[in-house]
Amino acid sequence: MRVQFWGTRGSIATPGPSTARYGGNTSCVEVRSARGTLVIVDCGTGAHPLGQNLISAGAEGLRGHILISHTHWDHIQGIPFFAPLFVPGNEWDIYGPKGLGQSLRETLAGQMQYTYFPVALDQCGAKIRYHDLVEGTFDIDDIKVSTHYLNHPALTLGYRLEADGVTVVYCCDHEPHSRMLATDHGDVTGQDLRYAKFLNCADLLIHDAQYTAEEYPTKVGWGHSSVEYVVNLGRYAEVKGIALTHHDPLREDDAIDRLVANVRAGLRENASSLDVFAAAEGQIVEVAASPTKGSARPAGEFQAEMPIEAAMAEWSVLLGIGDTKLAATLSEAVRAEGIHANFFSDMDEARTLIAKDRPSLAIFEHDPPCINGMEMCRAIRQQETDREPELPVVMVAAQEDLTAAAAGVTDWLIKPFTDAYARTKIRAWALRAACQWMRGPIPKDEEQRLASLRALRILDTEPEERFDRITRLASALFDAPIALVSLVDENRQWFKSCYGLNVKETSRDAAFCAHVVYNREPMIVPDTFQDKRFADNPLVINEPRIRFYAGCPLILDDGACIGTLCVIDTRPRALEVSDVACLRDLADLAVQEIHGASADWRTPTPSSTGVVGPTDH
Repeated sequence: MRVQFWGTRGSIATPGPSTARYGGNTSCVEVRSARGTLVIVDCGTGAHPLGQNLISAGAEGLRGHILISHTHWDHIQGIPFFAPLFVPGNEWDIYGPKGLGQSLRETLAGQMQYTYFPVALDQCGAKIRYHDLVEGTFDIDDIKVSTHYLNHPALTLGYRLEADGVTVVYCCDHEPHSRMLATDHGDVTGQDLRYAKFLNCADLLIHDAQYTAEEYPTKVGWGHSSVEYVVNLGRYAEVKGIALTHHDPLREDDAIDRLVANVRAGLRENASSLDVFAAAEGQIVEVAASPTKGSARPAGEFQAEMPIEAAMAEWSVLLGIGDTKLAATLSEAVRAEGIHANFFSDMDEARTLIAKDRPSLAIFEHDPPCINGMEMCRAIRQQETDREPELPVVMVAAQEDLTAAAAGVTDWLIKPFTDAYARTKIRAWALRAACQWMRGPIPKDEEQRLASLRALRILDTEPEERFDRITRLASALFDAPIALVSLVDENRQWFKSCYGLNVKETSRDAAFCAHVVYNREPMIVPDTFQDKRFADNPLVINEPRIRFYAGCPLILDDGACIGTLCVIDTRPRALEVSDVACLRDLADLAVQEIHGASADWRTPTPSSTGVVGPTDH
């Protein structure tokens, strides 16, 4: 990949003689793959010279993509001045984190309102498409993009870009989850460990390094990293090179030189081969492929562009807070995000609430002897079984506790903190929980597919032995308690035959079968708890508590995929290749019966009144 820095300053643009070498423009990076795919990461004031460069190179008919890490001004102020957006014939896709309120487009348009700017976003001449992202993966042409929530007072995404064996990771702005790590102490654990896995083996890590470990204690909660944290985490994650960026507006070029020199001296003392440099405006870095490292994406990743509204509707937070003022603050933060809050007074009540209304997040206060959040967390972990995904627990305390990992603490909210910081922490975990199950994407031929399904006139018809015989046979052959002939309608999956289940339909959002309809191939899920697409699906954590699923598509003669024949179990298991072939045969039989039944329904039959006509359901 070819990386060029157009803005490397943080917080506010600081052009002038003391910042001339490293640059005064705020965050903006241009990335191009070997094929030429253009990706711009962040649009601070550095977007203006980048736009001028693209115009001078002939920007007409330009196709590009813009990844926004978050919508703080120093990362979006260049958008109104990015000239290629105003050129007719250009096409741009703009991506950014999805909040629980405004869309990305609405947020970007806000800075171009009449009060602040003379030109509205709608007046851009280029064709612009907006994409609201959550934590997950998606593709931009030949580049695979993965996203990860960063620790910042606004909802922020880091981006991992992979193509042709090269990995570039961009993370601005991020504060260590452990404050000890920010001051160059402690081990990489908890959410910092999860973050390190996101950075793992990157060829180039472009990372916010606004502060030093010495400066950090007076900047706690501001959402930025220390240089020492970035270097130590980079070594831990085995990255090849680090570009320190988001330079503090008060740090002059000479001070950055000294900072980098100190880092390199420390690396030499430790015999480290890690390459660390300070990103400079205009600098170009050619990132070569690592021959020993592939860029395969793990199976079952959540799609970062999937809708999550249906999942959020049932979201709740369990609160175990002793301090009344703190309880009121967190309760308001939860409710401000449109999420339901449940308080409890003792562990028996907490267990009852968890059993009755499985929360997606618990927030406990740890302030012994008044209230012992660690003990509460241990009690929750002891109650959990392998039938349930682990409940994320955020601990609120004045400082971190070294026994946290053993107690099962997921994340920290260290006092004091601002309301905005608490809301962002809650919002990120809310979105993570909502993303623990993936809705089946909509097929490209959806309109024609639905037309073929409805032309059969099979939906909402009475049960028939010809179909029930197939599901009974499937249940017996695979020793599965549930077997279905499932037809995927616009907003639901409806069961023409349903063996072992006492419902006739479920929401399409939760339907495993919707994935089969999209892919048009058999889908086997050996263990739903181990698959990010389904771990927190309502049909997994609630009845019928699906743990295993195997489904084959029902494809009509006209090529339309209308549903599946599937078997379901409440225990994890595997299928042999011969089993999949047998399931295909049963699916083919179901399709034959569907065609036959449709013909029967269309055959005119005499009625008791002597009127001849088709049976209509």
